This record gives sequence, structure tokens and C-alpha cells, in this order.
Amino acid sequence: MTLDQFKSQLSKLLRDIPRGTTAHLTEFALAYWDGQQVIYAFPDNNGSDHLEDQFDLGEYEWAHWHDEFAAWIAQPVFSVRPEVVK
Repeated sequence: MTLDQFKSQLSKLLRDIPRGTTAHLTEFALAYWDGQQVIYAFPDNNGSDHLEDQFDLGEYEWAHWHDEFAAWIAQPVFSVRPEVVK
């Protein structure tokens, strides 16, 4: 799977589920649909439900987390986070 294929598949999944749903891509990365595009974000490290920073999913992140992203596509994990609905 390539980065573009992953992004396309993730985008299709997130568009088809209720807004406010986040994809738990890795222990350190989440994604959600904001109504126009996929937003990638880091969860707060303090264990709260808040999101810390957004990031662009590029080649560096893809290379670093490829195996985790591939595992997520095989078995997606989601949760509801009302704070991502704007």
C-alpha cells in the first residue's frame, strides 16, 4: 500500500461515518473528517480526550508508521470525540 492509497482509503472510511468519529491510527496519531478533508492530529499525552497538535501526513510519517497504518486499515479502530465537530 502506498501513502496515497492509504489516504484515499482512510478518507472514504471517515466520510461515510458520523462526524465526530476519530480513527485511532496509532497510539500517537488520530484522524478525523472535518467536513472537507481528513485532519491528522496527536492526542494529548496527559490522557485527556483533547487533541494536541495537527500534522500533515507525509512521506516521513508514512515511513515511520507504515506498519501501524497498514495494521489499522486491516482492523480499523474508531471512537467518538465531540470536540472535533466544528
